[in-house]
Amino acid sequence: MQSDRVSILVTAAGAEGTAGKILGLREAGYRVVAADIDRRAAGLYLADQAYVVPHGHSPDFAPEILRICALEGIRAIVPLVDEELVTVWALADHGVQILLPRAEIVARCLDKLTLMELLDESGVPVPRTRLATSGRDGMDFPVIVKPRWGRGSRGVFVAHDAAELALALNCSGDEPGRVIVQEYVEGPEYSASVVLWRDRRVQAVVPKEVVLKEGSSRYAISRHHPAVTEVCVKAAHVLTADGPLNVQTRVDASGTPRVFEINPRFSGSSTLTAAAGVDEIGGLLGQALDDDGSTLHDTWRDGVTMIRHSAETFVAESDFAQRRRSLRWCG
Repeated sequence: MQSDRVSILVTAAGAEGTAGKILGLREAGYRVVAADIDRRAAGLYLADQAYVVPHGHSPDFAPEILRICALEGIRAIVPLVDEELVTVWALADHGVQILLPRAEIVARCLDKLTLMELLDESGVPVPRTRLATSGRDGMDFPVIVKPRWGRGSRGVFVAHDAAELALALNCSGDEPGRVIVQEYVEGPEYSASVVLWRDRRVQAVVPKEVVLKEGSSRYAISRHHPAVTEVCVKAAHVLTADGPLNVQTRVDASGTPRVFEINPRFSGSSTLTAAAGVDEIGGLLGQALDDDGSTLHDTWRDGVTMIRHSAETFVAESDFAQRRRSLRWCG
């Protein structure tokens, strides 16, 4: 039976950092329904209700998510994995709030080549980026080889010479038109939460220095960095974005932050953003559901450090067994 709490659907329940987001939303008073393609995903067992769903690229994904929304009385969806971001927008026609930038912005950001070209043409500093079929086009080694469409560090290689570049291209597994070569920027990396909603006004920017990255950030620190903030705001304006962005930059030897990727969603380190003082998920949920005009304040603590590690949550065996038995493909 559903409670009188507002029901929110969170996808990618097994992704890095999602468990913390689920627990944070429950502590904030929301009823959280979690979804993932893998029944072993830990977040499925930490939510109020959970479902195993098709892959985001499956034609069955949107119908199944819509069915879950109807069954559970879902008011808003927090999608957290790139494969779902465009597809999930079909649910907006059914009165469900989608906690993303609008669909065309999502598609633009997911195409890493056209994104870099747009930002470069608009004066936002970026690394040189080319299709792999053009070679490294005069770029010095090392260079980055990665999928034109992809997420996290999957399929990403650092090539230090021509032999490694050839090997990376051979191992990419993608067609040449789906692989890009990008200039490697030496310098500290920042993963910034850029918070904005439908009026397209940037409410807050929280840069987080990535101290150690293994696929996702393992250790990160909130840092006030005016130059990073300025570049993030400019990138958001160029995109005419109207939803959460995760802007990734490296600061080069001249002190210029260069944007090398933008994720059109909440980042895996949104929990660090919240710990520093900007609850971007809770804040945008409130604006999406209440539309009361209240915005977040760009006031947060510098130097808050995230140490990502495995943690244990303890529940009664009967609750765990019941959840395990109830996990199923919706419908």
